[in-house]
Amino acid sequence: MYAITGITGKVGGALASALLAAGRPVRAVVRNEARGTVWAAKGCELAIADMTDAATLTTAFHGAEAVFILPPSDFDPQPGYPEARKVIDAVVTALAAARPGRVLCLSTIGADAPHDNLLSQRTLMEAALRRLDLPVTFLRPGWFMENAAWDVPAARDEGVLRSFLQPADKAFPMVATGDVGCVAAELIQQSWTGERIVELEGPARVSPNDLAQAFAEALGRPVRVEVAPRETWEDLFREQGMRHPIPRIRMIDGFNEGWIRFGEDDSRRVRGRTSLADVIRGLVAHVEPAQPA
Repeated sequence: MYAITGITGKVGGALASALLAAGRPVRAVVRNEARGTVWAAKGCELAIADMTDAATLTTAFHGAEAVFILPPSDFDPQPGYPEARKVIDAVVTALAAARPGRVLCLSTIGADAPHDNLLSQRTLMEAALRRLDLPVTFLRPGWFMENAAWDVPAARDEGVLRSFLQPADKAFPMVATGDVGCVAAELIQQSWTGERIVELEGPARVSPNDLAQAFAEALGRPVRVEVAPRETWEDLFREQGMRHPIPRIRMIDGFNEGWIRFGEDDSRRVRGRTSLADVIRGLVAHVEPAQPA
């Protein structure tokens, strides 16, 4: 039995679908029964658990051959990451009690970054899981290509891609979420001992200029990059409703300045197959145009 957290998201869903297609038994770990209805219809066993509740997670993980941990994303965390720490404490307690055969954790590029930033929440999770006497794999994907969904309206309506990643010609490791799920499905079915780290990126690295070109091809209109000046970020993020924007700002700094990156050990690197063009075409097709006022 494979216990899958985060199954209602893109990565967890792709992972579960791949396991089901391979004939593997899947236990969908969901917050409530309503969120698991679709997966129950596909043949999954349901386990109702909250990611901050060690008792329900222990039950969800009990008897599992392997467990997939997808921590909830907090893009506006309070100082010290208290919500992430609640999840980490519950997950570690549950895994220690349930003792599954192995653990696969969705981490991130930058989990080993030297400076505090938004991705440090995954650094904390990795450190806690390392203290368990269980085989654990940390899957560290690059920047999700699907983050470009936020850019569809401006690219479509104004012909502009406003980029925080900069300079415009710098290429960054990016990957499609579907590829993350498929690679996760391969990894979780493998046997290993101790700890291993797998880094994942797409077929080619992607610059803001590449993103703009992909949008131009998908939309059939020119799209230009407009770099967002660093000094405007905090005010902009606060206007968008963020209360604690500094971790996000520091994350973007890390990519731009090069201290959030993959390591030098290419032997732990794998590549997905989905191209940027395919992802952008899908985003353009599914993001609804703005309704007239």
